[in-house]
Amino acid sequence: MPRSVSIHALDPNTPVIVGVGQSSERLTDDDYRGLCESDLASRAVEAALADTGVVAPAVAAEIDTVVAVRTFEQSTPMSSSPLGRPDNMPRAVAKRIGMDPEHAVLGVTGGQSPQSLLTEFAGEIVAGRRSAAMIFGAEVMSTVRHLMSTTTERDRPDFTEQVGGQLEDRGFAIAGLTTHQEAKHGLLSPVAQYAVLENARRHRVGLPRGRYTETMGELFAPMSEVAAANPHAAAPTVRSASELATVSEANRVVADPFTRFMVARDQVNQAAATLVMSVRVARQLGIDPSQWVFLHGHADTRERPLMQRPDLSRGPAAAAAVQHALAVAQIGLDDVAHLDIYSCFPIAVSNVIDPLGIDADDPRGLTLTGGLPFFGGPGNNYSMHAIAEAVDRCRGERDSFALVAANGGILSKTSVGIYSTRPTAWSPDDSSGVQEVLDAAPRVQTSDYADGPATIEGFTVMPGRDGSRTGIVIGRLDSGRRFIATVATDDESMFELLATDDPVGADIYVRSSAKGNRVFTDRASMLRHHPPVAPTFRSSYEHVEVRRDGHLLEVTINRPEARNALHPAANAELDEIFDAYFADADLWVAILTGAGDKAFSAGNDLAQTTGAGLEIPGNGFAGLTSRRSMPKPVIAAVNGFALGGGCEIAMACHIVVADERATFGLPEVRVGLAALAGGLVRLPAAVGGALARDMILTGRRLDAAEALAAGLISRIAPPGEVMDLARTVAAEVLAASPTSVRESLRAMDTAAAIPDEIEAIEATSAAMDSLLVSQDTIEGITAFVAKRPPRWTGR
Repeated sequence: MPRSVSIHALDPNTPVIVGVGQSSERLTDDDYRGLCESDLASRAVEAALADTGVVAPAVAAEIDTVVAVRTFEQSTPMSSSPLGRPDNMPRAVAKRIGMDPEHAVLGVTGGQSPQSLLTEFAGEIVAGRRSAAMIFGAEVMSTVRHLMSTTTERDRPDFTEQVGGQLEDRGFAIAGLTTHQEAKHGLLSPVAQYAVLENARRHRVGLPRGRYTETMGELFAPMSEVAAANPHAAAPTVRSASELATVSEANRVVADPFTRFMVARDQVNQAAATLVMSVRVARQLGIDPSQWVFLHGHADTRERPLMQRPDLSRGPAAAAAVQHALAVAQIGLDDVAHLDIYSCFPIAVSNVIDPLGIDADDPRGLTLTGGLPFFGGPGNNYSMHAIAEAVDRCRGERDSFALVAANGGILSKTSVGIYSTRPTAWSPDDSSGVQEVLDAAPRVQTSDYADGPATIEGFTVMPGRDGSRTGIVIGRLDSGRRFIATVATDDESMFELLATDDPVGADIYVRSSAKGNRVFTDRASMLRHHPPVAPTFRSSYEHVEVRRDGHLLEVTINRPEARNALHPAANAELDEIFDAYFADADLWVAILTGAGDKAFSAGNDLAQTTGAGLEIPGNGFAGLTSRRSMPKPVIAAVNGFALGGGCEIAMACHIVVADERATFGLPEVRVGLAALAGGLVRLPAAVGGALARDMILTGRRLDAAEALAAGLISRIAPPGEVMDLARTVAAEVLAASPTSVRESLRAMDTAAAIPDEIEAIEATSAAMDSLLVSQDTIEGITAFVAKRPPRWTGR
């Protein structure tokens, strides 16, 4: 039975929704004014105050907390506000209403925010920490785009506003929503990400391409009917299932399988607000209890990052949130009369209704507003409109239940609320038990650099206006590791495969590079696009100098104007050079240094590196830091600064010698980065945990003497003589058996991976098998007995 109590027996701190409001304007409206976010939001707040049925100033005076849903213009570190914005959005709106609340909050990014914030502050009210909270959000993306495209900079309005005052800005909270793998391969936009998941679902349900497209149209067509009757809808036009599914000039494919009419419409001017307060305050203000709406059930769940999910076609956290919210409300799904399922893309809806057994043509309908493609998707604030509609439905149909399911990210965060005018006590449930179960599911391991046979798990092709195509694939290697890859623009065979009825599950071949992974229909196709090239040295390089001297190779990073910092082109050259070094049987030792006397390398050249340094060879920075096998010694001759990636390169080398003026450090934390090219692993091993943590967390630098004492380097040279010292060390190595040197390196690498000391020692004995059949071993023993210098062959 649904949980219910007498309205007279309610705890005075029980939270109740007493007012909701919406506002909007379209470019085509006769009274269109081009309002800024604060003005449009103020209209929604005023409507929510009026909805209480009490004089607005009296209600406003009791509101101690104002909470703004974060706008799209503030949703990521890279977003911007081309027309400006308030420095304190919550207080900018409060100021317009005449409120001076004690607390102002700016929520995090995500479409789950309206419901999540309402649940949170309802809990704050029942705990006695708040009395009344006005929660609102607004987007004027349509106005901004219109003004940016139709007016000159001189004629554009300035929405900048200096309000000041207390503000709890909670930041973006988008960690895990986008990975470096997705960024590197261009899988960043929600339409592309959801399209990949949608195609994975199409494969799972086993429908042909055409029929699946029809089902998406059938799912969304009824929503357009609801939108057509909603005065706040951005696109109030009834569209048939066939119209939604049919490609036309007005309904182009934006990302296979989505047409334009099937995706969230974000170019809107819409705002909504909800006022929640304690029963005590509501009674004091004289708000009619018939206006009160209670939050009977609530739940908040999180899905793991897209690339780690066991099944790309499913996001179980969403249905789990709905089921838990129903359990908290002590009702069943059949008890719910009104539904609003977040509908940014078809799979966002089917991901909820499929596991719950809700039909696409459920007579209750799946939206209260008209859905995001038709009503509109006002950034993170859509579900505030759904809540406003849910409250109105519950008031119009006493004791009925309404369910709002809000989605954030890429099926990443779900917040659910269940509403009714039926009085109820507050449930403090926090969904932690449900989340524990979700978190216990297995995680898929990923591969940044994928090579070899694979199968397709999900994909999309995005056509450009100029006739170009962008193909993105998520696949699995035979090892089970998941990867992202792109399709070469001229690879017709791969695009033909992706255009077949069901390419998911098809065998493909993947090849990695510094620019990212690339997929092909098979290995033969990969070889046609990338014929194998033996690792050899060029006659010259643009950013690196190379010198051979017998068995010695000297490599100099030649970018002194940038303190020998590395950009993608320099990294690519170094990777190629070291490939050639390790493949050349006549080269036994290499020295790496930097041009000039100022720097060995200052690390990553951020000024010339796009994608935040994502274009790194598979072998790592300088072709060394992630190289799995370095069978011949590399000596780092550090002639100045070795900072960030430069320090990591040095640590990747077998021997490090330094000019006495050299400096070592990992300053990444000072520019918002981290030493992810091996520094976080190698530095603690080299200098010990205490000093390493000091250096990594503060950016502290060591001079040459400190580095020697700490064990980071092995020798120090007088000023200007580090290359002489490096050559001396190289000569000492060359005086030894190259076969013994190589086997010693291999044995040390093997032993390093074995924690048990005795087992590690036993593992190194395998080197003797190679040495027993080596010409160098025989020569070494013979020369020793004959008391003459050995003549090494390297064999």
